[in-house]
Order: sequence, then C-alpha cells, then structure tokens
Amino acid sequence: MHPNELWNGRSARARLTRLALSPLSGLYALGWEAYLGVYRLGIKRAREPHRPVVCVGNLVTGGSGKSPLTLHLAQVLRELGREVVVSCSGYGAPHAEAATLAPDGPLNPKSWGDEPAMLRWLMPDLPLVVGRRRVLAAEIVARDHPSAVMLMDDGFQHLPLRKHVSIVIDDPEPPNRLCLPAGPYREGRWNRRRANTVLPGEFQAVPGPMRFVTADGASSELPPSYSVLCALGQPERFVASLSEQRPPAAELLLPDHDPLDGGTLFEPLPANLPVVVTAKDWVKLRERADLGSREFIVALRDVRVEPQDTFRAWIRDKLNGRPA
Repeated sequence: MHPNELWNGRSARARLTRLALSPLSGLYALGWEAYLGVYRLGIKRAREPHRPVVCVGNLVTGGSGKSPLTLHLAQVLRELGREVVVSCSGYGAPHAEAATLAPDGPLNPKSWGDEPAMLRWLMPDLPLVVGRRRVLAAEIVARDHPSAVMLMDDGFQHLPLRKHVSIVIDDPEPPNRLCLPAGPYREGRWNRRRANTVLPGEFQAVPGPMRFVTADGASSELPPSYSVLCALGQPERFVASLSEQRPPAAELLLPDHDPLDGGTLFEPLPANLPVVVTAKDWVKLRERADLGSREFIVALRDVRVEPQDTFRAWIRDKLNGRPA
C-alpha cells in the first residue's frame, strides 16, 4: 500500500491498517519525546560551529514545499545584504553520507542528489553544502563562508545542530495527525511550538502561478496535449495543478526520489506528446542518453511569504544580534 493511501485513504483496508499500526505510532512518539528530552535536560547539547543557522523544515515525511520556500528565503536574505549558503541532505546520493561543499556548475544527481542538483539548476550561483551530517556542514560553512547565513533545507528534527531560526511548514488541518507508521508525522504535532514560526500562521507561503520553460530555460506554455512524468512525495498535487489548465493525456507517477534511469521508462508515454516534468525530475532526466526527439517542458512554481514587508522585517530582526 502506498504511504499516502495508508495515511489518508478511506478504504476499509486503509482504516484497519491505520488502526493496527496506531500503537506503534504511540511508541514512536514516546521514543521521539525521550530523545528530545535528552537535549531539553542538557544531557546532550546541540553544537554551534556556525551562526546564524536558519532552518526550513516540516513535521511530516514527504514533500511539503520546503525547497521552493528555501529558494525564496535565500533571495530574501540576499536582498537584506546577507551571504547565503544552503545545506541540504542529498538524500540517497553518495555525498549524503557526510557533508561536502559542492563544486561550481551543474551537479549530477546520482552523485549529489536530485534536490541539490535542482537547487543548483534554479539558482546557479548559490553555494551548497550537501550531506546529512549537519554539524559537519556547519563547520564547512564556518570555514569557507564565515560571514554567511547557513540556510538548512530540511533538518528540523536534526537536534545535534543548534538552529537560531526555525520556519516550519505544516497543514493547519491535516487529515491524519498520527506519527509514523500509522501517520506521516516525524514527531508529535504538538512540537510545532519548537519553531519560531509555522506556515501558514502569522505568515503565509503563497504560490505564484505555474510557469513553464523548455529544457534550455526558454519561456514556454503548457502544450494543448501532453503527458506528465514525475517522481514526487505527493505527485497528485502536481497533476491537479496542471489539470487546472487542462488534464494530461497520459501520466507516469513514480515514488519520490526515483532515479528515473530505467531502460523502459518512457514506454507508457506516447512518443508524439511533449512530456511535462518538475525541475527535480528534469535534472535527472537530462542525464539520460535516450531522450531522442522527445520534447520536455519543465513546470515551475515560485513561492513567496506574505505579507512580504512584515516577513522581511521579522527575519531581519531574528538575525540581528546573531552575526557570523
């Protein structure tokens, strides 16, 4: 059963499975609170090799819009005169095991992860530190970019590193509030209070209109007839957004972080139709040697935090007194 069906499905099977797993969810939540208590009681202390550290996180597994918000926040911080280095985990890639300052230029997602490769494609001059050892990442930022704001894409649950500002995305009315495995929550939803702000709340993350570009970055439009291919945590949201303009003629929806390197990947999709993908999909597909004459259109959706002036003042004030 797909996790989304397990967590949010209304079938009898999904409901019974959630009920059977709910005791394990209680144990998971209790275990997390015990881990959190170790830091709250001072038995362990979060390290602070660099300051300031700003975290864009969430409470659930899967996609929730952290990366677009991270890019927006990087732009806001630059407009405030701050240097920015983004720290991301590089999920599933060899460089995820430690932490490494990524080289300039395009990144191969097989080595660096699909999200770092996407961030570099969308903002080519943005320094990136890739790897899930966030304390080591902070040490690298302190060494190579000592005056920068370290901006974490995910990592709210990474307690060994001290964050100075935490911004969390969380659905105000989630259909399932249980922790793993019966629900999507990585920790109890009551821990929203650990964040400096939760979106939506005092501020709103407002998506802009969906826009489209060709593989080389030129402006484009949604084709009259098209296929859609994506490997996201919640692919149905992407398809629903496209369908607001017109529904796709064919769909190929794969699990989040799928490498998109299968030899028969394109067989379910009509060869004569353009393929609409996300930026995270495109940075993986562009590495293939068999794209042939297929046309690819990349769908992009920017996000901004509203009210903009109030948010800029808020993040500026949070960072005041926290120089590198």
